[in-house]
Amino acid sequence: MALEKTWRWFGVKDSVSLSDLQQIGIEGVVTSLYDIAPGEVWPVDTIRKLQTHIEAHGMRWSVVESLPISEGLKTCSHDRPRLIQNYIQSLHNLASCGIDTICYNFMPVLDWARTDLHFTTAEGGESMLFDLPTFAAFDMFILKRPKAEVDYHYDIIHKAKEIIQALSEEQKEELAHNIIVITQAFIHGLVGEGDDYKAQFLNYLSTYKDIGKEELRDHLSLFLQDIIPVAEKLGINMCIHPDDPPFPLLGLPRIASTVEDFRWIMSCYDSPSNGITFCVGSLSARSDNDLCAMAKEFAPKIHFIHLRNTTYLEDGSFYESGQIKGSANMFAIVKILLEEQMRRTKEGRKDLRMPFRPDHGIRILDDFKRTANPGYPLIGRLKGLAEIDGLQTGIEGMLLTKPNNH
Repeated sequence: MALEKTWRWFGVKDSVSLSDLQQIGIEGVVTSLYDIAPGEVWPVDTIRKLQTHIEAHGMRWSVVESLPISEGLKTCSHDRPRLIQNYIQSLHNLASCGIDTICYNFMPVLDWARTDLHFTTAEGGESMLFDLPTFAAFDMFILKRPKAEVDYHYDIIHKAKEIIQALSEEQKEELAHNIIVITQAFIHGLVGEGDDYKAQFLNYLSTYKDIGKEELRDHLSLFLQDIIPVAEKLGINMCIHPDDPPFPLLGLPRIASTVEDFRWIMSCYDSPSNGITFCVGSLSARSDNDLCAMAKEFAPKIHFIHLRNTTYLEDGSFYESGQIKGSANMFAIVKILLEEQMRRTKEGRKDLRMPFRPDHGIRILDDFKRTANPGYPLIGRLKGLAEIDGLQTGIEGMLLTKPNNH
């Protein structure tokens, strides 16, 4: 019983069509209602319309990624009561349509960060890079966040100064625009196009000036106390996505980055519905995360899986290196996940499905002739899907084969 093959799809405007996905053997679609602002209710008729469109192509709406957590819930603003009731109503509406897996994150302001969206791999493909000195240069000298320098080691600051001196004004603008706007625009990003986008971004950062790790944990705990009992009654599995990257940026707290973080999150509300999106790519960008140990420990709470790899660089930087090659042992991780699915089958658990998607991909071949959101090329992800599917097929065969008696 292999992991369910899913694919992140960005709606009818996506350059990859549902017909394309049907042809390549996708079983479940991972998507969201991208036209509805965070904090607003997802109407039943809008959910059903998209669900029907997906099902007409022989697939199911497998995972909602994501039902976004508005900033007002993360900061516990005065509007929190309305926002939490809207979220609960959206859960009811999704459950009424039979959609039972929801991925979300609790990252303040910035959903994910890369400094180079066109990093060339050794093979000539195009990937994405997070270069820590370059990010520091953006933070200190382009964004000019107050007291940003206290967050960086002297060596990083020295490299950042060298980098900023070598950048033209156009390159500085491109770097800021990529980090603040381009990587966020297609996933309910806070800041859109406009001359004042850096000022808007700084204003959002300032709302967290009095919110540290403990305060953000308190706010997540409140969210879980409100949401998980409802999700459990509705038969919905909530699965929190790790921070990306899994360490503090821009003076913002991170609370879903380490094994200790996830132990704490699971302890906030003990329920099968309080689960994890096991994102290998995000978690592997931190060298002290033991991915195999984490997969084993949290296996019963893993409701959704993102499979991609990263390769570390010396100074805390990393680049996305496809699905198989990289710093994470993908063979061992997939084996642990398949063993968990077999264990669930033996236990008779109702939530046997363990959907995975090839998270991001390296731009190759005809991808250079197609438009796509950063990290989401067709051919590169298809290559990753085929690699993971072949890997899990081999592992599944190995696990199911009885040892010879002679």
